[in-house]
Amino acid sequence: MITRGMQAPAFVLLVAFLVACTTTTFTSTWKAPQAQGLSPVGKTIGVVFMSREESRRRAGEDALVADLTTRGAHGVASYTILPTPHPQDSQAAFERLKQAGCTAAVVMRVVGKDQEVTYTPGYVAPAYYGGFGPYWGYGWGAVYDPGSLRTDTYVSVETLVYSLQQDKLVWASTSRTANPSNLDTLINEVADATAKEMVRQGFLAP
Repeated sequence: MITRGMQAPAFVLLVAFLVACTTTTFTSTWKAPQAQGLSPVGKTIGVVFMSREESRRRAGEDALVADLTTRGAHGVASYTILPTPHPQDSQAAFERLKQAGCTAAVVMRVVGKDQEVTYTPGYVAPAYYGGFGPYWGYGWGAVYDPGSLRTDTYVSVETLVYSLQQDKLVWASTSRTANPSNLDTLINEVADATAKEMVRQGFLAP
């Protein structure tokens, strides 16, 4: 979805969550043309974490709301205002978020998970056999290293930012996070990386 010539109101900072992030990279990003970043302080932002498992949905939205709170915004978790049996009703979601005073919404969704296996080969150095003394020291220092296998898990997350006032998409990204230990860690890392990328692209005020 591509929008044209929109002015980005204050909500463009809604993902300025400053927590440690070391393993998240982006495979794609998009921002609305002519977007300008302002402060999120005092703004009401709707938060949606899409998951078929209600417990994960709630945990994800709670984590995002907590991050927004640290930046001075008021986050509204969608599960608190949308009927749980019918979260897929887009019109109901739109109306409920606006009734709650939200001017924007941030939506996160896990879109993939894959693993990479890295093999580090073993190594042994040739030993010197000419005498006991020389061999003793050299042999201990050249003991065979059998090598190792390492498996890394990468989780891909789609992050979308919508203006509810204009009903327009203003930011989109797909990120890849290595070995997240839990859902909170995943969301915090993606949020922090997204904020930094927005600043780098001039979409988010530093």
